[in-house]
Amino acid sequence: MTPFILQPQFAIWSLGTLGIIDLIAATTNAFNGALLARRPDHYKHFTLIGVILLAYIGGIGGGILRDVLVNIVPSPLINPWYIIFCTAAAALALVIEFYSGQAFRSGLFAFATAFSLPWYAIIGAQTAVDHHIGLFAAVLIAVIATTGGRFIIDIACGVVPKQLVRGEFFVLTAVLTATLYLTLRYFFHVDVWISTAIAAMFGFGFRLLCQFMGWEEWEPWEPPQAQAGEKARHGLSEDLQAEFGDRS
Repeated sequence: MTPFILQPQFAIWSLGTLGIIDLIAATTNAFNGALLARRPDHYKHFTLIGVILLAYIGGIGGGILRDVLVNIVPSPLINPWYIIFCTAAAALALVIEFYSGQAFRSGLFAFATAFSLPWYAIIGAQTAVDHHIGLFAAVLIAVIATTGGRFIIDIACGVVPKQLVRGEFFVLTAVLTATLYLTLRYFFHVDVWISTAIAAMFGFGFRLLCQFMGWEEWEPWEPPQAQAGEKARHGLSEDLQAEFGDRS
């Protein structure tokens, strides 16, 4: 009797609805990761391959952490579309970084991060629920999925992770977006697409508003020694005004 031999697949190319949304979020985050690697506060003389690897980390890092936590094989490891789109996003980011000014890059980075954040939060929460994890844990997984890629990039660049220091409500936006989505979907039984659209628009608008206005997480009181020599922080609107106002 001839033994049955399982023939491995080259790859799995299909994408469901959530897979398409996940791919969009991963591609946007890869674009953000490449731009972040070129920022003066993160740049460490990275090679071309180094920038592309950091873009991959930004794009798929959070998704891999999410899938590992729910005990499934991470989608980016079995579907080549993630690598293809993340590579293209990294290349586009490098071209834009070379031909554009700092103010334009800052505004584009703020817009792109605000756009990708709610999608990852929604997918993380839904993935957790699909694998029979409680709603509280689903919000936690949504936060990890949303912020995990940035955490790894910051560590690789020798920078304190964004989640731990003042920023424009980075973690809170993920929490609120995931909570709003789960509330609409499972407490009010709103259609999945309507719930997704409402939560995504809320998360995008809230994050972009915080960036534009310079609203940041609250800190406990600082030791007097830490306050000495601290640089003033500005919102995105002030940075853009300073950049383009001088040219008028």
